[in-house]
Amino acid sequence: MDPAFSPFRRPYVPGDHRCAGDLCQNTPTIEAAGANAQVMEMFATHRDLTSLAVLEDDKPIGLINRNIFLSQMSKPFHRELYDKKSCIAFMDKEPLVVDAGMSIEALTFKTVEFGEKALADGFIVIREGRFLGLGSGLNLMGVVAAMQAEKNRQIMQSIEYASVIQRAMLRASRETLALTLRDAALVWQPRDVVGGDFYHFAKHPDGWFGAVADCTGHGVPGAFMTLIASSSLSKALEQLGPHNPAALLAAVNRSVKGLLGQVNGVDDSPESDDGMDAAFFWFDTQRCELTFAGARIALHLLRPEADQFETLAGQRMGVGYVDSRADYEWTQTTVVVPPDSVLFIATDGLIDQIGGPRSIAFGKRQACDVILEHRTEPATVICEKLRLTLSDWQATQTRRDDLTLFCARIQDNL
Repeated sequence: MDPAFSPFRRPYVPGDHRCAGDLCQNTPTIEAAGANAQVMEMFATHRDLTSLAVLEDDKPIGLINRNIFLSQMSKPFHRELYDKKSCIAFMDKEPLVVDAGMSIEALTFKTVEFGEKALADGFIVIREGRFLGLGSGLNLMGVVAAMQAEKNRQIMQSIEYASVIQRAMLRASRETLALTLRDAALVWQPRDVVGGDFYHFAKHPDGWFGAVADCTGHGVPGAFMTLIASSSLSKALEQLGPHNPAALLAAVNRSVKGLLGQVNGVDDSPESDDGMDAAFFWFDTQRCELTFAGARIALHLLRPEADQFETLAGQRMGVGYVDSRADYEWTQTTVVVPPDSVLFIATDGLIDQIGGPRSIAFGKRQACDVILEHRTEPATVICEKLRLTLSDWQATQTRRDDLTLFCARIQDNL
């Protein structure tokens, strides 16, 4: 093996199955009968040598650590006492010895199990019981770091592509909203690359349907939940139509519970305790009537002459989850909405965000106050003011949740 071999010269690539032999370096050795004076000379000659393997009949029996050896031999009279004695006097009789074919993963676990000594002294590599060379703990850490970085890169590439898919799934609804309502805005900001919030908008001859939902979790788990919940909603809309939000919530609840094994799970145990909070609403353009049903998400309505929001509260039962009954029926509220009224819905990412001088939640009242202050502005401006106010409020605090904001002004001749 080339003495100048370094594992850093061959960068890790996918499918590169490294083993302990790849970290093996050709280093000087000493026979068990060799004297300590000879060890001293070898360490003086090879100043980069951190450990010296001790062999007997070409088989390793121990390892001499440079720093420990020199420290011992520098004590008064030790040179006189030990120079001619066997090098096994200062030898570690139980070093880490690994086969050249051992995988890097197995070697890493073995090294951690062995403790700091293996990282400092390195490890002996053998093949068929015979000495092959020494491996460096530092080099091992470098290779493991490179492998982990490559794995992380692959994971992030997958997640980033998943974000493309998730945004593509939402694009049709966003485009429908833009064509249906002249003054409406959506802010969708996942906490991570992908998120657990989603929305759905669909236009019909007699009105339009909207949904804003907050699924369990963030990141990849949350994104998986949006796929489950969104497909369940699409199926329910095909079967029931858009006019009854309460019935749609019930249908999605049954579907999610079934898909997640929350009904008749293995051994009567639920497979998961996940679900979503949601606001479903139908607007009849001829009657100017809004029908709303919510599961732990409210819809806020600001009428043209009102100085405060009217809140249509969601029920306290979530969609899915172990504690919701499969036959649960949500109620719905129908109200007449005059032109120039403002509708507003937000997920927990707005209300629950910690910040401000006292590190408390942003809260519903502050959100409504921002909208009231800018009520005459377009919906896009209102959402942007809310987003900026939230950002100032959050300051250096950690982002807690995914964020979705929906704001729309009801106008004549939709």
